[in-house]
Amino acid sequence: MSSRAIRRIIRAINSSDGAGVRLKRSVGQSMGARIDPFLMLDAFSSDSPDDYIAGFPAHPHRGFETVTYMLDGLMLHRDHMGHEGLLRSGGVQWMTAGRGVIHEEMPQQEQGLMRGFQLWVNLPAAEKMKPAAYQNIEPEEVPEAIDEQGSRLRLVAGEVCFGGQTLTGPVAGVSRQPLFADLQLAAGARVELPLDEELAGFLYLFEGDVNVADKPVPRESAAELGAGNSLQLTAGKDGARLLIVAAKPIGEPVVQYGPFVMNTSEEIEQALQDYRDGTFV
Repeated sequence: MSSRAIRRIIRAINSSDGAGVRLKRSVGQSMGARIDPFLMLDAFSSDSPDDYIAGFPAHPHRGFETVTYMLDGLMLHRDHMGHEGLLRSGGVQWMTAGRGVIHEEMPQQEQGLMRGFQLWVNLPAAEKMKPAAYQNIEPEEVPEAIDEQGSRLRLVAGEVCFGGQTLTGPVAGVSRQPLFADLQLAAGARVELPLDEELAGFLYLFEGDVNVADKPVPRESAAELGAGNSLQLTAGKDGARLLIVAAKPIGEPVVQYGPFVMNTSEEIEQALQDYRDGTFV
């Protein structure tokens, strides 16, 4: 197998979103920091309510998918379609905005640790105006496996062989054949994972230390992966925990205005007009 190297590092920067939720943004902090088809990755982690309590009040999206993965805490999703889901520790919400969604994500706790991620995945032009859809995946639905070294992999989307098992993520029917995995490596563990050469992607290190093909990844950074069909990882003395995210790139123009992501400026103007006219969804 051909091992993937690190193409570039995107270090997370402090930012905020929603009604003032403090977070760290790596992918998507600028137009040049996108990794097709991924538009943005935000990491939030705080045990101070002032950093998260205001949440993400009702707001619109069009033209892409949002993925919220909770590590710790409780977050309630509601949208204009009548969907409601309580995100618990280890759960995930995968929402296809398509032609339009108005939703909110609000913390359901007033103290304690709130930690997780939100990922934005672009849609190709042919799918940007399809009907919106929503999947709420409970923690118990996310399959996991532990290998002989004591490393653990949880798989939200895609298919992976790990620890002698073939895991299939519960997210189905979404675009770009995505892979979304949460990998916790034991101290000093070495792991090689197959990764389809058609997929572009990155990993995000949020605990410990890890090398990709013997090159270190800075913590709280997204490491874009180069070409190849496997991923070689080596954990440091205290282990590591990271997201592995990959999908088929789109290769189309991206025009973004806040929560709207289309292919042309005219389509953005239409999205704004639809929202103002109340015909958005």
